[in-house]
Amino acid sequence: MISHLSGTVRMLTESYLVLDVHGVGYQVYCAPRLLEQVKSGDDISVHTHLAVREDAQELFGFDTYDELELFRLLIGISGIGPRSALGIIGLEKIDKLTSAIAHEDVGYLTKVSGVGKKSAEKIVLELKDKVSVLTLEGVTGVRREEEDVLEALKSLGYRADEAREALHQVPDDVTDPAARIKESLRLLTRG
Repeated sequence: MISHLSGTVRMLTESYLVLDVHGVGYQVYCAPRLLEQVKSGDDISVHTHLAVREDAQELFGFDTYDELELFRLLIGISGIGPRSALGIIGLEKIDKLTSAIAHEDVGYLTKVSGVGKKSAEKIVLELKDKVSVLTLEGVTGVRREEEDVLEALKSLGYRADEAREALHQVPDDVTDPAARIKESLRLLTRG
């Protein structure tokens, strides 16, 4: 199994990158957040998971080992495949996702990760005892604030996916909910 790769990014697409490792190009599917951070020619390292099916072998890459571990837990759930798991991980920071799972916050998972209620309930049921909360003190409050910001943006007429994308682009040092709403609105009106 290929568990880690280090090399030079040779090509980027919306869903994967091609990583040149000593002359061999590996197609690695990555979350959009990671793909946005790198550019062609960058030297990077990724933790990987090789998914083998009857008709395909796909390599999935992650910036951190924690993301890889959550990915493996997610694909262990019946009905969640590698692409779906990658999509869930790519929509929110790992500490917020694991905290929501550990606190059985189905509502947050459906609002932020974009999964349906039944899938979110299944994720919580199967993973709540398995995830270790990798967050700092006060995460519950932070999670509620993020949810409130998303609700505020949706009440202004923006779709959940638009609001979520804008909120992901707000710098982490902007912590005040009102400032996060204002910055999200600036990004939404600009884009």
